Amino acid sequence: MSATAHPACSQAAFEARYRQSRDPWHFGRSTYERGRYRATMAALTRSAYRRAFEPACSVGELTVQLAQRCGEVIATDLAPTAVALARRRCRGFPNVQVSQADLAAGSPPGPFDLIVFSECGYYFDAAALRAIVRDLESKLECRGEFVAVHWLGDSADHVLHGDTVHELLRTGLSLEWVRGARHPGFRIDTWKRP
Repeated sequence: MSATAHPACSQAAFEARYRQSRDPWHFGRSTYERGRYRATMAALTRSAYRRAFEPACSVGELTVQLAQRCGEVIATDLAPTAVALARRRCRGFPNVQVSQADLAAGSPPGPFDLIVFSECGYYFDAAALRAIVRDLESKLECRGEFVAVHWLGDSADHVLHGDTVHELLRTGLSLEWVRGARHPGFRIDTWKRP
């Protein structure tokens, strides 16, 4: 996430977190995170998707759930250790490809009919986020969905607040807003290309 100068958002900082703890945000065992995954999957408007992109996949907890509804899942993360852990977590799903990549440098080739932009927007400054959104939107096919999920708390590691991320998405995406919901601690918004 090199588009911002915030030191907590560098590849080295994320890699250090994963080397210190294999699941630094407790994605695999937190009741809150499990509820967020359920809400995210419930926010998807279709029962099946052809090809999904999940940037910032971390250790692959949500990736595994997406793999059960998508023909193919392309997942990326900035930290090499997170990528290794996600690959291990997804090894039973041949339809999942996990690779190390910096979202600020661009996204994988599309098209995608689902993009799940979860827990990563607040690590970028507004200008970088706008550029990322333009890139992601260009990879979304007709009737494709863009689902954003972000925590609403405050963190010294975050450049933007979760609500600010969703407001920038609202003004930056030229997609049709489908629905949104605020849950305890996080929000979800879904857009669709007509």
